[in-house]
Amino acid sequence: MRHRRLPVLLSTCTILFAGLVAAGDGAAQVIRSGPGACKAIAFTFDLCPVREGKGYDAPLIDSLIASRMPATFFLSGRWMATHDAEVRALLAVPFFEIGTHGQVHAHLSALDADRQRAEIQGPVTRLRTEYGNQATLFRPPYGEYDDLTVEVVRSLGLQFVLWNVVSGDPDPRLSRTRMRESIRAAVRNGSIIVFHANGKGPHTRAVVEDLYQDLVVNLGLQPVTVTELLKGCEPERSHDTVERSR
Repeated sequence: MRHRRLPVLLSTCTILFAGLVAAGDGAAQVIRSGPGACKAIAFTFDLCPVREGKGYDAPLIDSLIASRMPATFFLSGRWMATHDAEVRALLAVPFFEIGTHGQVHAHLSALDADRQRAEIQGPVTRLRTEYGNQATLFRPPYGEYDDLTVEVVRSLGLQFVLWNVVSGDPDPRLSRTRMRESIRAAVRNGSIIVFHANGKGPHTRAVVEDLYQDLVVNLGLQPVTVTELLKGCEPERSHDTVERSR
């Protein structure tokens, strides 16, 4: 069995970029980026549980809404259990997209198939039964997975979404300038960037605002949701970048 595990960067929810992994087949193809011909990027934010603090970066979310920035959020079941109002607020934003991030943020590759299924299925079921939302995107905690994970995700009909640009935003050693420059150097057409929206990133909001200016306004890259990126980067008119930048 192939086993893939990415090293953890200080936070229980932060993962270092480990290079491209060959894609699988079917619904559980491991996705790290969108089409290279697509002049668009996806800003993604993990919402995993935290031991201290509110677990929700309200200034970041407010900034995304104010700029009408499309974004994709990956919610853990444990996080949802303590953030009902925040889940409903995110679902109410038409240019936000919701995916899932495991039930308790477990190391999936250390679990057997039944336990992996329970960990993956938990938040999908919660979103459907409590919020009427059918999530189709899944991101494994820590970016870790094995062949069993791929098979379980495939059997559940989910899309397996990782990233090809890591922000490292919870790392207190990374300054705003260094983070911005590192991301800016790594971004390409079709990039999926991973951040966190659980309040662990002291510079997350500022860096996202910087990147909006650098990548969207200056370079003309279109911010889209992950689903839009995978469909060929055709955003809904309701959050067209031209309208936002006026």
